[in-house]
Amino acid sequence: MDGSTVGLVAFASVIGLLAIRVPIAFALAGVATVGSFVMFAFRTGEFMPWRAVRPTTSMVFSNSFDLIHSYDLSMIPLFVALGHIAYRADITTKIYHAARVWLARLPGGVAMASVVGCGGFSAITGSSIACASTMGRICSPEMLRMGYDTRLATASVAAGGTLGSLIPPSVLFIIYGIFTETSISALFLAGILPGLLSLAGFILVIWIWVHRDPSAAPIPEGTTTMGERGRAALDAWPAVALFAIIVGGIYGGIFTATEAAAICVTAAVLIGFAQRTLTFRALWDALRETAIQTASIFLIAAAAKIFVAFIALTGVAPDIVGVVTEAALSPVVLLIAIAAIYLALGMFLDPIGIMVLTLPLMIPLVEGYGFDLIWFGVVVIKLLEIGLITPPVGLNVFVIASVVGREVGIDRIFAGILRFLTIDVLVLILIMTFPIISLLIPGSM
Repeated sequence: MDGSTVGLVAFASVIGLLAIRVPIAFALAGVATVGSFVMFAFRTGEFMPWRAVRPTTSMVFSNSFDLIHSYDLSMIPLFVALGHIAYRADITTKIYHAARVWLARLPGGVAMASVVGCGGFSAITGSSIACASTMGRICSPEMLRMGYDTRLATASVAAGGTLGSLIPPSVLFIIYGIFTETSISALFLAGILPGLLSLAGFILVIWIWVHRDPSAAPIPEGTTTMGERGRAALDAWPAVALFAIIVGGIYGGIFTATEAAAICVTAAVLIGFAQRTLTFRALWDALRETAIQTASIFLIAAAAKIFVAFIALTGVAPDIVGVVTEAALSPVVLLIAIAAIYLALGMFLDPIGIMVLTLPLMIPLVEGYGFDLIWFGVVVIKLLEIGLITPPVGLNVFVIASVVGREVGIDRIFAGILRFLTIDVLVLILIMTFPIISLLIPGSM
């Protein structure tokens, strides 16, 4: 049986299973296992299923075993734990409170502070969904109580939550680095400038929005003194210190990303207990949630590894590369096509699912065109970031909707999101046009 045909049927099957809401791990592992069995059974030209059992089980177990025992994968539970512990120790939320004190008197200042708070939360947690969920509980209800436009109060947090995908540490960067065998430390550093550019773009959207419609963001009554601003800024020092450890340590070559995660987890626990904002009960809850979230990610990663091995067995990736090469597509046309594919998938699938489904085909393709895999990783993460707020299934939008309840409808949140999507697309174009934005910091190491 032709391997390319089996591979293409497998891709179509996975997309179909995901469309009917089969969990991504079961879809990938199930299709890969059945597809591998078929490939091995027809290896001699005749269907001999008894000869396919041993090689299929060997491929499935060996690939999943090798991935779970990967050293790089160990940083995922560490960074996930860091996010949960920092939140319960009140480290991440103090960034928002500091930004709110400093920006509240500006038109749209609380919305701007929400975006800044999301950026600070992202600099510790590495998860967009967690960022949107946590900051949504804090920021959106407060803005709604102040009389903010419901679209601005919800869309600003939904968009700000996507920064968790780009600003290091990022779980998506870790998974991308593992499957493409690129430096995760370099990927973290490559995401800094694009992440800050996105954050600045979101603030610009809020400023233009409020400038055109001042009633969308009433300015709160009262004033804050310089003493209050100074105290708020000082209270945010733990978050700044943790981010400095991660970025400074990696950039300076002092330690690896995994070591940075371990050091920051230890530091967050010590700071929390020292400031009496963290209890043993809260620490236990954080570790329990970490175990649940990590198990989910590991299960998806193991299934994806099996699927990647199956795709390599079919040989469909080299065939697609050959077809694209013969078509003589220009690099610009290829990038536009890749962006269109990711944006279309982002309307319906979750980011991790999109990544593990597409990378087996995309990486050989972009390598054939000589693209830098670090830069391409930033492009992919940015596209996945856009997918988190793209209708009809923008995960961050639904997270915010679950937080605010019936007070704001999904249609209102998506109506506000369109303005942030515009700046997201502009930032994406800048990243794709000027790779130096992504490669400047890692290139200077």
